[in-house]
Formats: sequence, structure tokens, C-alpha cells
Amino acid sequence: MEAVVNSGKIVLKIGDITQEDTEAIVNAANSTLMGGGGVDGAIHRAGGEAILQECKRIRQTLYPDGLPTGEAVITTGGKLKARYVIHTVGPICGGSLTPEKERLLYNAYYNSLKLAKEKGIKTVSFPSISTGAYRCPVEQSAKVAIKAVKDFLQRENFIKEVRFVLFTPEVYNHYQKALKEALNGD
Repeated sequence: MEAVVNSGKIVLKIGDITQEDTEAIVNAANSTLMGGGGVDGAIHRAGGEAILQECKRIRQTLYPDGLPTGEAVITTGGKLKARYVIHTVGPICGGSLTPEKERLLYNAYYNSLKLAKEKGIKTVSFPSISTGAYRCPVEQSAKVAIKAVKDFLQRENFIKEVRFVLFTPEVYNHYQKALKEALNGD
């Protein structure tokens, strides 16, 4: 599914984010930036050692206590098709998305796009942040993700394409419903 917002396009697809050819892919990282499970581990494995080395430098210089939830940093894409990886930390929900965790999740998406714009990146791919090991409910999280991207595209006329690369048909369906609702103003 695709939708146009301002001069940007939102694209939903089922796939493997490590195979995307957008200029940047977003990593649903943990605060250590040292890799992990799920999307984070897959990106580190596929991208190779260069990503980890840059993450270590970021931890040593900018975020010695770890990347705060909702913030974003950028590294090389290493061996990935994408030139860059934007690392962001979503909230740990444990099954429920409180208003504070919703705000942090929104910030993870929005700040990733803000960083992409600052770096001149026009195409970005996102996973479904915090809906795996961090157990944020997919239905609510999809609405937050779509709202954050739509808000950014309405305010900024720079990014040309935002892809949501979703791992399963079930997750895709939640994002499709959220996008349709957002376009209809619900």
C-alpha cells in the first residue's frame, strides 16, 4: 500500500529490512547500541563490523550511559544496501502502551526522520519499532508510527519516501489499517 503526504510517499510492505535499498534503514536498537535480537541483531549481522565500531564510538563520545529512548543516531550501513543505519530506541511496553510510552515511541520515529533530513537523506525504511521483544501492542504502535511519519511529512518538504518494512502479514495489516485511518482523518 502507498499514500502520498505533502511531497513524500508512505509505503507499506512485507519484507526484510536488511534487504532494503533506501538511503537509510532504521534500527530498532537497544540503548547499548551493541546489537541484540530481532531487527537489531539482524541489522548488525548483515551490516558487519563497521556498524558496531561506529556504535562503540558513539557510546564513548556522545552517550556513555546509552542512547535515551526516543532519540536517534546514525552510522554507516556497512555491508547493507542502505548507505546508513539510523539507530533509535523505542519504549519497553510489556504489553501496554501508556501515554508516556506512546510519546517516546512517536519521538523514536519523528527524531529518526529529523536526523535523516539533517543528513540529507531522502528515503528511509522503518521496522515496527518496539513491537517485538519490547512488547508494545502492534495495533496502537502502528497508529503512533503512522501519525509520527505523517506529521513529519506534513511539516517538512524534504523526505521523498518512508517505507515501513513489516515482518509478517499480521503486522502489515495493522499498519495498513492505521494508514487508512490517518488518511481519512480518523
